[in-house]
Amino acid sequence: MSKRNSAAAKNAARERLRAEREKQAKRAKVRRQVIVACSVVAVLAAAGGIGYAVVQANKPSYWESEKDAKVVAPANTTGTDGTTVVIGKSTATKTLKVYEDPRCPICAQFEQTVGSTVKKDIDDGKFKIQYIGGTFLDGDALGKGTIGSRGEGSKNALSAMGAALNVSDEAFLEYKTALYSKKWHPDESTDKFKNDSYLIEVADTVPALKNNKSFQADVKSGKYDAWALAMSKTFDTNKDGVTGTPSFVMNGKMLTADSNGNPPMTVEAFNSVVDAALKG
Repeated sequence: MSKRNSAAAKNAARERLRAEREKQAKRAKVRRQVIVACSVVAVLAAAGGIGYAVVQANKPSYWESEKDAKVVAPANTTGTDGTTVVIGKSTATKTLKVYEDPRCPICAQFEQTVGSTVKKDIDDGKFKIQYIGGTFLDGDALGKGTIGSRGEGSKNALSAMGAALNVSDEAFLEYKTALYSKKWHPDESTDKFKNDSYLIEVADTVPALKNNKSFQADVKSGKYDAWALAMSKTFDTNKDGVTGTPSFVMNGKMLTADSNGNPPMTVEAFNSVVDAALKG
């Protein structure tokens, strides 16, 4: 091989190597640009996701927004926003205030044990009852807080009770009894009352509410949701000193079964404290 041919071959080899390096450099540059672009997109997506999550976390819940909604009061109510619910014969001279929370297990225990006695006393004209419903077991309107199990079942059940009250006093009392019954009242740690379908299923055991399309529509639409919150506010701002459920007040005094302030949880104890209050 001549020196000339040898030099040409070397030049050609160097040119091929240079071209290959340039090609690889271009590929590497493109690859870096793609990686950077994807990283930017990922960061933006992550930031957007975080932003969305933050917005959702701070977005008022449905129940929070209902605090400012117009209150539709059920029939058979009086007072501001229809939060005064008094049931009984007009001839009854005394009124027993009954403070309850729909999810309260002790309320359920009371209703299962003493509820029929209370109903008989109302029917006999022994006293009227004024029902004050609380929702503290749900926590606050956002379902937050340290009180209770959190959720929305108390509010939703109270709204459904408003729909029953709109039908009649009797339907309200029978529905309340059904909600607190052993068969239907859920464990405090569960929140079955948040489901409209469950509340309607319970209502189908009450003659006046069974297959009652108007009642069912009111439950599903949340017609009395704002009323339930107004009633709950009445509970929270009561001047009787009530902080727990069940609680009973007559003549402005809390009716308790013992020196520890426990409510009367038997028929005998209930009759004893009520009879004493009726004489007072």
